[in-house]
Amino acid sequence: MDFPAFPDAPPLFSQAEKQELASSNTSARRFRELLNEKTKAYNDLFHDLYPIEKLVKGLSSLYDEVMQAAWLRAGLDLEQDVAMVAVGGYGRSELHPKSDIDLLILLRDDSKPKTEKIEAFITFLWDLKLDVGHAVRTVSECAELAASDITVITNLIESRTLYGSPELRANLKLKIDVNQMWDGETFYRAKLAEQEARHAKYQNTAYNLEPNLKECPGGLRDMQMIDWVAKRHLHTNRLSALIDKEFLSDDEYTQLKGAVSHLWRIRWALHTIVGRKEDRLLFDHQRTLAKEFGFDDEDLKRNVERFMQGYYQSVAAIQQLNDLLLQHFEESFLCFEEEPEIEVINKRFQVTNGQLEICSTEVFQETPSAMLEMYKIMGDRSDIKGIRANTMRALRDNLEAVDEDYRNNPINTALFLDIIASRHRMTTVLRSMKHIGLLGRYLPEFGAIIGQMQHDLFHIYTVDAHTLHLVENLRRFLLPESRAIFPISSQAIRHIAKVELLYIAGLYHDIGKGRGGDHSELGCVDAREFCERHGLSKHETSLIEWLVRHHLLMSVTAQRKDISDPEVIWEFASIVKNQERLDYLFLLTVADINATNPSMWNSWRASLMRQLYLETKRALRRGLDSPIDADMQSDEHKQRALEILIERNADIMEAENIWADIEEEYFIRSSGEEIAWNTEAILNHRPSTKPLVEISPLGGRNFSGASKVFIYTPNASHLFAVTAALFEQMGLTILDAKINSTSYNYTLDTFVVMESAENCDTDLHLDHSRIELMKKTLIEQLDSPSLYESVVKRFTPRLLKIFNAPSTVHFVSQPEEVWSAVEVTAPDRPGLLALIGQFFMEHNLMLHKAKVATLGERVEDTFYITEENGDLITGSARMKYIGDALKYSIDRFSQATEQ
Repeated sequence: MDFPAFPDAPPLFSQAEKQELASSNTSARRFRELLNEKTKAYNDLFHDLYPIEKLVKGLSSLYDEVMQAAWLRAGLDLEQDVAMVAVGGYGRSELHPKSDIDLLILLRDDSKPKTEKIEAFITFLWDLKLDVGHAVRTVSECAELAASDITVITNLIESRTLYGSPELRANLKLKIDVNQMWDGETFYRAKLAEQEARHAKYQNTAYNLEPNLKECPGGLRDMQMIDWVAKRHLHTNRLSALIDKEFLSDDEYTQLKGAVSHLWRIRWALHTIVGRKEDRLLFDHQRTLAKEFGFDDEDLKRNVERFMQGYYQSVAAIQQLNDLLLQHFEESFLCFEEEPEIEVINKRFQVTNGQLEICSTEVFQETPSAMLEMYKIMGDRSDIKGIRANTMRALRDNLEAVDEDYRNNPINTALFLDIIASRHRMTTVLRSMKHIGLLGRYLPEFGAIIGQMQHDLFHIYTVDAHTLHLVENLRRFLLPESRAIFPISSQAIRHIAKVELLYIAGLYHDIGKGRGGDHSELGCVDAREFCERHGLSKHETSLIEWLVRHHLLMSVTAQRKDISDPEVIWEFASIVKNQERLDYLFLLTVADINATNPSMWNSWRASLMRQLYLETKRALRRGLDSPIDADMQSDEHKQRALEILIERNADIMEAENIWADIEEEYFIRSSGEEIAWNTEAILNHRPSTKPLVEISPLGGRNFSGASKVFIYTPNASHLFAVTAALFEQMGLTILDAKINSTSYNYTLDTFVVMESAENCDTDLHLDHSRIELMKKTLIEQLDSPSLYESVVKRFTPRLLKIFNAPSTVHFVSQPEEVWSAVEVTAPDRPGLLALIGQFFMEHNLMLHKAKVATLGERVEDTFYITEENGDLITGSARMKYIGDALKYSIDRFSQATEQ
């Protein structure tokens, strides 16, 4: 392939152009024309793969000439006691197309104000449409601010003079010297705290859905952190000086520069695409960037995932070297003990000042198993704070020894199982192993998912980050504080035989992702091979395989099926077969949901999981040969409701009269507590003919707010459409709906709702005024539905607009054909459920219940419907007509919301 011949350096202004720019007769428009010509040339070079380091430095030099020309134009060159100083990223000579240009106008302490000329200078820069940040301060003012503000001192130590007397910045440099303020340890601790706070804003992970390539862990700020500390301690402006001073090896320096260059190329392209300063890799931009970087297959999703995997690999490298160097700095600059505290563990390891360290540089070469032994020691002892820098480097340098023979060595397999069974900080140990590269070498199948992005809104982490979050959640179930948040999980995990088997299943549950095909089945193969290589028993291997294969079963059953149906419980229990599997699967599922997306776990999902677990536990105790029938379940629920009503001194005879007029399906699919709640509300409401609305929160303060809404009102074909639209208007999402009728044509509807994503700052179940407003609005509107526009048109959030796929609608068979089940998969859009309700009304279809599941950018809903007279929908032609018509309505609605 022929590459273009590059110039030695990117183009700057010619001498004639500089003179033209500096002239007071040159208009801002002409100035912009010349600048745009040069920046276009820079972008052309970028697309020709010109070295990004030269582009970034070259663009800074180009803007130096712009600033200098504007300075001359304003006549500031005639002033002897003022200087123009570049600070921040501009001070480092690291400009991207739309970077801020940060300037310090530095004045001598006793100078007279130059207000008019400085204002003219800054105003002209604004006329050029440049994003200029500036401050005008004397040397003493700068020093005073720097003494109290870590951000100011950081900006000043990487400043450079653009025009004016260099003496001014030299004086400032003396005033802010390390011997005057911010001594080495104070500066380091402040920058470290700053980094920790910044990382915390991004959940301490580089693997976010839409990462910030500057601020996230492993981002450009982490590289700058190294630079700042080196400048303050080593008094060098060259990162390569870290090699001379033996803080970085040649290979590490090359790796760091390569990772930074990759992020710089992404940032340059991002600024060009967006047309303004932007550091967030938003979904909208990821697709364009993937194409820009050569990923242009037909599979758009795969293109984005491959592009982002490269990004994650670069930030992982920066984060790894950031950790290594900061540890190295701490040991070199901050540990002043004349005789460090050393505890010898064995002939290979010792603990030095609380940090684990190898006893000699040849340990990993002579005993490769020591790489795993080191992490076993960390897991056995809670007093070890971390790993010494020389040990991190030695381990990194010997990772090539981890090959197939190493993985099959019984000593190593035993050590890895010991790590999985660690008493202390097991997930911290696994993260450290992943971070340094050992986990991906020892488990190549895990290495394949590191940085594996999932291009959807359901998963907010890469596969590897999600997996370790899951394992961490399993560990959390053992903590005392989890008993209030996860009561069943905390109890179940203490009753399983070997918790390590659960951790292994967690490590392998998603390991087959990114290969194509069923990831659960692919993961089973890897899990079985792991178990066999590590000497697990046939029973343990079988259990782990089963868990990996069925890790989605409980979630799918709870969220998409009617778990109040005894047939559904029996079918699920028949797959699970015994209590041991149920406990393991329940724990794995709860941990998985919580690790997928923190917002996924709410009181509604918690109640579904609890109900499915307890009902299945009962079914297993009863025996799979003796399934509970519908009549028995109805009688149990009625009996429980009666007990509650008696405790509350309700009129039992009147309650039973109410029950006599309600269809039996209501009692089969409603718990005793729910029946009692509904019945008591109706008793207190009579004889009013107004709609009855009652709202009850689900869960406690540890859950995001989901609530049950009970509506008792005269039946009407438009009822669901109007109710769904009202919920939409109030910013509520329907999660579940049950519609039951009485013989006197009233309806008992129960909805589970929660705040929609864009309204999630409100906790419904904690806000009494919010509940009262909901009740008032529903009663008023249900009493006069003709006044309400049924389908609400609300703003579609940015992220939802990005993901748009055709809907699918199809009828599915059921164990007992009481109703016809229609499954709908469609892009999530505000107003969608109201639209579907209106469709049922217009086509004379009766809705009896709905299961609503929102999975990121899409919904997977099931509606149980009949003809208007209650008959099943039969005949393929009728079903096809309904399915096609509903799909057409949804697709047209989705397209309209894009406008």
